[in-house]
Amino acid sequence: MVQVRAQHPTNNDGSVNIDAWIKRIQKHVQLTAPQVLREACEWALELEQAAIAAENIWADGASSYRTGLEMAEILVELKLDQDSLVAAVVYRAVRERKTDLAEVERRFGPTVAGLVDGVQRMAAISVSQNPARATAFSEQAQVDNLRKMLVTMVDDVRVALIKLAERTCAIRAVKDAPEEKRYRVAREVFDIYAPLAHRLGIGHIKWELEDLSFRYLEPVQYKQIAKLLDERRLDRQEYIDEVMAQLKAELEEAGIQAEISGRAKHIYSIWRKMRRKGIDFSQVYDVRAVRVLVPQVRDCYTALGIVHSLWRHIPNEFDDYIANPKENGYRSLHTAVIGPFGKVLEVQIRTQNMHEEAELGVCAHWRYKGTDVSSSSNAYEDKIAWLRQVLEWHEEMGDIGGLADQLRVDFEPDRIYIFTPDGHVVDVPKGATPLDFAYRIHTEIGHSCRGAKVNGRIVPLNYILQTGEQVEIITGKHSGPSRDWLNPNLGYVNTSRARAKVQHWFKLQAREQNVHAGKAMLERELTRLALNGADYAQLIERLGIRSQEDLFAAVGSGDVRLMHVVNVAQQLIEPDSHAEQLELIPRRPSRSGPRGDVTIQGVGNLLTQLAGCCQPVPGDPIVGYITLGRGVTVHRADCATAMQLQDRDADRLIEVSWGSAPVQTYPVEIYIKAYDRSGLLRDVSQMLANEKINVLEVSTRTNKDDNYAVMLLTVEVPNIGLLGRLLARVSQLPNVIEARRNRKDGMT
Repeated sequence: MVQVRAQHPTNNDGSVNIDAWIKRIQKHVQLTAPQVLREACEWALELEQAAIAAENIWADGASSYRTGLEMAEILVELKLDQDSLVAAVVYRAVRERKTDLAEVERRFGPTVAGLVDGVQRMAAISVSQNPARATAFSEQAQVDNLRKMLVTMVDDVRVALIKLAERTCAIRAVKDAPEEKRYRVAREVFDIYAPLAHRLGIGHIKWELEDLSFRYLEPVQYKQIAKLLDERRLDRQEYIDEVMAQLKAELEEAGIQAEISGRAKHIYSIWRKMRRKGIDFSQVYDVRAVRVLVPQVRDCYTALGIVHSLWRHIPNEFDDYIANPKENGYRSLHTAVIGPFGKVLEVQIRTQNMHEEAELGVCAHWRYKGTDVSSSSNAYEDKIAWLRQVLEWHEEMGDIGGLADQLRVDFEPDRIYIFTPDGHVVDVPKGATPLDFAYRIHTEIGHSCRGAKVNGRIVPLNYILQTGEQVEIITGKHSGPSRDWLNPNLGYVNTSRARAKVQHWFKLQAREQNVHAGKAMLERELTRLALNGADYAQLIERLGIRSQEDLFAAVGSGDVRLMHVVNVAQQLIEPDSHAEQLELIPRRPSRSGPRGDVTIQGVGNLLTQLAGCCQPVPGDPIVGYITLGRGVTVHRADCATAMQLQDRDADRLIEVSWGSAPVQTYPVEIYIKAYDRSGLLRDVSQMLANEKINVLEVSTRTNKDDNYAVMLLTVEVPNIGLLGRLLARVSQLPNVIEARRNRKDGMT
């Protein structure tokens, strides 16, 4: 949707009335010295008139002076300061060599001159003149210029904003230019500056740049969508008016003062959605859309509940960007519903502050070096951190060929958002399963879970959930979790909350049941990993457990993790083998030694020690606790002590992670026995490929008499934990009878 902009106020002779123009500016931003901006305008006009008189140029009416005023008006919309406006007004005069930076600095000071210089450096980014290389950039000789530009942007984001204003004016001005020039400018704006506006969170600039670029890059598609929008505009507006009236009445009844408006859908975003989803115009949900602005965050979720109570929501069409903002800082609730008369309607819900940030992005809370600003938002620092990341990437690569892709990257969120059958939204960590979701709803629902439906379809309990899916938990009459849920190799529960609930349930069971179940679990896993020669006396001594029965009870109740016992058993059986066997997990660092394998996120070199209560090992989810005088104690994330600290002393808990080390892999032979069927080898190979396992050797043989197939595979794995998970997943394939590690001494 192309922006409609006001004309400059003029005098009777058609010239710009600078006094009226400055008064209009002052209605939107505070000028510290209006006379300085007036001086900049008068000087830019003098320079242009002198150039016209000397060389008879710009006789066609194009004016760099008026372009400077237009740039300043765009920056006013972004709430920038006086120095930025002055720099915008005089920039074109410097660029066209009517004056130089030294004169700008003499008249307006080093800050304005620095801004103009920074914008000039950004000219290093440009697309090739050759349409066949439409996404290419300038040649390698400009790498240094790009580095300087990025450094300037990191120091002062106003440079990027002025450049965005300049490119916005440029693409507005090419309407009547030759086709080749229109295409060249549009290509550059689309590949570089629209993504930059997006990353800085400046919504209305991004949308205008995308629509105008699309207009010149794909004129046929642009006109088709514009025509469809225009034909249905009146009917759509009547429908939106009715929806807004109904929604406003419901919100007022709930005591929420809201501003509701129809939201214009941008032509490029419509085309992009049609192409991405393979749908036609009639299936674009958010052509009919309303935006709801409310005072506070809690009102957003109340309003969402009201919307879902009025109209049925559409699965997979909900996004909570408040709990999980986009990387450019954008926050809002998006949902699509079946509105009145069965028509699809998109609703966006946000606070006034969120709306301002969505429109202005980094400009809503930017700062200069050495200037104090409220710490209510970190969006500015986040964007600058991203710019620094681009700079580091560029210095490593020594190439600018992939900058457009880097600008467009969006990172996946850390949490996902799931619908209950009633339409309520529940957030769970990324990677959660239906069992994690069940325990998130209620402990008893988790205990009695026997199956799950996702979007009406039965799925396994270790299915990985995705944002927007609707999950229904199927429960049984007799509550009680399965011990297999505690086996991390099977992937049933992936959150510490759910795992702790399952462990607690088993702790309450009779000791005899735990001993029996723990013994079966441990012996099965040791046999599968070819570690069944473990000496239990040595094992319980190494683990610090009093008796073999206590060991089985601890495994059965979940107090001791199965893989921890397996790792220790392997160390006892294979302490020195390197050629064939798997490397054991690294030894724990000495308490008095360096940090070793633990990395403290965002903190310098701190003393760390592993907690004796839970004894975390590399690969376990962990959390750090800041002690008094003894550095940081590292606990397992599901440790009971850590959970108590979370309730009692949460401020002293910090994020920690295991340090990365060069990954060394070891060859291991796997024995698989299965009922023969078509596609068995293909399914095994696909599962190994999904796990990113390198296969060194494969041999198969089939006994036609009993229809058994035996497969021997030599694979490379980094540790015994991954081997355990691999064998567990192979065992779940159809027709597989047994999957275990095979000794090369001939044992089968």
